[in-house]
Amino acid sequence: MAGIMMRSTAFNDHDTLPARFSREGGNISPPLEWTEVPDSATELLLLVEDPDAGRAPFLHWLVTGIRPFPGGVAEGTVPKGAQEWPNGFGEMGWGGPQPPRGDDPHRYFFRLYALNRPLELPDAPQATDVHQAVAGHEFASGTMVGLYSR
Repeated sequence: MAGIMMRSTAFNDHDTLPARFSREGGNISPPLEWTEVPDSATELLLLVEDPDAGRAPFLHWLVTGIRPFPGGVAEGTVPKGAQEWPNGFGEMGWGGPQPPRGDDPHRYFFRLYALNRPLELPDAPQATDVHQAVAGHEFASGTMVGLYSR
């Protein structure tokens, strides 16, 4: 599978996320940029999850319907025409990191998928629902990881 290149002007891959993106520090979504999106993609899907949160990955952000072109999203915004979904806190849109105090740093996976069709998802999908829906429909993907602890 082809790779989408992802980066952020706010943090490097496998570096600590600035506190302003955390739930208690401002709860603002970070800026992201992506390139090398396949021409055959119908749409892009952005999933941010914490696999260190317990038995199942915790959903921090889900955005679907992103136009399938190189581009990105500015800090605190959503791509024009895209749809945000409820996060694991039960709120729409970005839900910043809030790991338990004293835990080792949690990993926050920012995954961008190039899809061959829009996905059908439940009204309040979990990260595992998204992974199941994406399986077999992605042309390419890209991943960045941010770390955060309190």
